[in-house]
Amino acid sequence: MIDSVVIIPTYNEKENIENIIRKVFSLEKVFHVLIVEDNSPDGTAQIVKSLMNEFPERLFIEERKGKLGLGTAYIHGFKWALQRNYQYVFEMDADFSHNPEDLLKLYDACYTKGADLAIGSRYINGVNVVNWPMGRVLMSYYASAYVRIVTRMKIQDTTAGFKCYTRKVLEAIDLEQIRFHGYAFQIEMKFTTWKLGFNITEVPIIFTDRTQGTSKMSKNIFYEAFLGVLSLKFRSLFKKYPNKKTV
Repeated sequence: MIDSVVIIPTYNEKENIENIIRKVFSLEKVFHVLIVEDNSPDGTAQIVKSLMNEFPERLFIEERKGKLGLGTAYIHGFKWALQRNYQYVFEMDADFSHNPEDLLKLYDACYTKGADLAIGSRYINGVNVVNWPMGRVLMSYYASAYVRIVTRMKIQDTTAGFKCYTRKVLEAIDLEQIRFHGYAFQIEMKFTTWKLGFNITEVPIIFTDRTQGTSKMSKNIFYEAFLGVLSLKFRSLFKKYPNKKTV
């Protein structure tokens, strides 16, 4: 029985999608891949569907009606995974900014070393980012520092989007109560996992900016995350988080 699925949200990723799928399937560990596709006009879905004939029962696609946001794409994928017998559920970008080889390190952190959530961290060992302009590196680095100050989480890369969740974490989180749809979603999921008492570890990775396709990052996404952290912290003051790890 395959215990792991990699969720990859896509919107206009025709330049990357075939290569990223083939790379995941070339790894020594067997992973399933779920593409959550937001009606890309560039034909991304057609590429995935053609590959499904080559990789039956390993490659899956869930198509949505439009560009509905990163957070809702992952929540859609989480629910899909929880309906099946996967024990380890991964988040990964389609554009090779996350090295698929590092899936093995995230899996090991959970399967062998007992983490409940493993984060592929750009900042646990210095700053490991390639091909970003300095302004974006500084924005990302200090955004993580800001999140740590506000939330008190002991996580260096609070905005990271390369992660492995164990099944019990996703079962413990009320996914219907996750409010943010953009990159603040990544912070909210980590914060909720932390408040529920789960064991979180950071695994050092090197993040490489995409060379194909177009980045989805924008100032609006950044501002959502900035203001969202304040909202998240405020709401947490009036909410009880049972320690689900010990239940």
